[in-house]
Amino acid sequence: MGKEKTHVNVVIIGHVDSGKSTTTGHLVYKCGGIDQRRLEKFEKAAAQMGKSSFKFAWVLDKLKAERERGITIDISLLKFNTQKYTMTIIDAPGHRDFIKNMITGTSQADVALLVVSAAKGEFEAGVSRSGQTREHALLAYTLGVKQIIVCVNKMDLTEPPYCQKRFDEVVRGVSGFLKKIGYDPASVPFVPISGWTGENMITATQKMPWFQGWKTRRREGNASGKTLLEVLDSIHPPVRTINKPLRLPLQDVYKIGGVGTVPVGKIETGILKPGMTLMFSPAKLTAEVKSIEMHHQGLQTALPGHNVGFNIKNVAVKNLRRGDVAGNAQQDPPSDVNSFEAQVIILNHPGKVKAGYSPVLDCHTAHVTCRFAELREKLDRRTGKKLENQPQMLMSGDAATVKLVPIKPMCVESFFTYPPLGRFAARDLKQTVAVGVIKSVEKDQGSKLKAQVCK
Repeated sequence: MGKEKTHVNVVIIGHVDSGKSTTTGHLVYKCGGIDQRRLEKFEKAAAQMGKSSFKFAWVLDKLKAERERGITIDISLLKFNTQKYTMTIIDAPGHRDFIKNMITGTSQADVALLVVSAAKGEFEAGVSRSGQTREHALLAYTLGVKQIIVCVNKMDLTEPPYCQKRFDEVVRGVSGFLKKIGYDPASVPFVPISGWTGENMITATQKMPWFQGWKTRRREGNASGKTLLEVLDSIHPPVRTINKPLRLPLQDVYKIGGVGTVPVGKIETGILKPGMTLMFSPAKLTAEVKSIEMHHQGLQTALPGHNVGFNIKNVAVKNLRRGDVAGNAQQDPPSDVNSFEAQVIILNHPGKVKAGYSPVLDCHTAHVTCRFAELREKLDRRTGKKLENQPQMLMSGDAATVKLVPIKPMCVESFFTYPPLGRFAARDLKQTVAVGVIKSVEKDQGSKLKAQVCK
């Protein structure tokens, strides 16, 4: 292996209890991301709690408990190799209350693996109006995850087990709403698996003789195969923008004894090197990078797509938070915005959206309440042509250009200059009410002056 494998970030999404963690855990285990001894330990512990079927899920969920106690940030388990790529897995929670975390996870991904349960009643619950399957897929699309893979899980629990009719029914249902969202169903592979028995994950299944294999048609070429692992190998790695200035939205900031302050996040554009002076926005701080780590290995150069932790000098943990953006202080440093103009589509809002409406905007890893300051023009969703100026209100299904004002400092960029920092979803009433892209930003001029004083 002379050449390092390409890095791909995969987010696992889907309705609560569709078997995301179990599937992922099994995959990581099969691909050598965790050893047998460790798994047996989980198996015992899970059995004692009467949850024996959770042993694979614990590969991932064990970490969640560790995270709460603030022990080292061990994301290494979630890394495994396929023939072609090094995969970093982001296991997003499926529960309604965690949609915020799911958005943070998804905004960091290149590919989404949507896990849908084929078990009786569970699929219907996931795609119903209140289910998360639809919403997750929609958010993935909005947040720019253009490749999606659908795993039809729990095939061992259909009636009868491994039933082709049920699989076809699920595929029909899911491709229906994926198409509405904007994905092309022909380019989406559908794979029947069982995350618990490991059926059709790594090796072709014997129990589903009817399954001819998945096929995809994409502009970059066609692909086909049988197992989930083959699907992961058929992913088209995303194009990384190295030549742009650095933008690194922080996912978390840790304080590690003996090391100091360690922000963690995914580099969206540009390059990060030790010795660089970073500017953090909207925190308005500058700091020097001491060292960089990815999966517990030191790095001299971190590139776009890398999920890294880096150590900085003389900044207290409390001064930085999730949603801050780091950039190179010498080259187009990030700054917070006073307002921005965006093109939005209202998805499911029960009433009317008027100027002054203030939902929570999720953009990259930031979650900030923003006010719809003015509704500038209403557009035709399909063509983007203007329908009317200064509309009084917007309803579900309308597209519009609006001016948004964040109620506390927030760093975003226009979609054209830094795509990952220019897409957002708006949440209210525990659901996604709108999605949009940022067309232009009005930067806060004061931040540049203040930053110079701090130096």
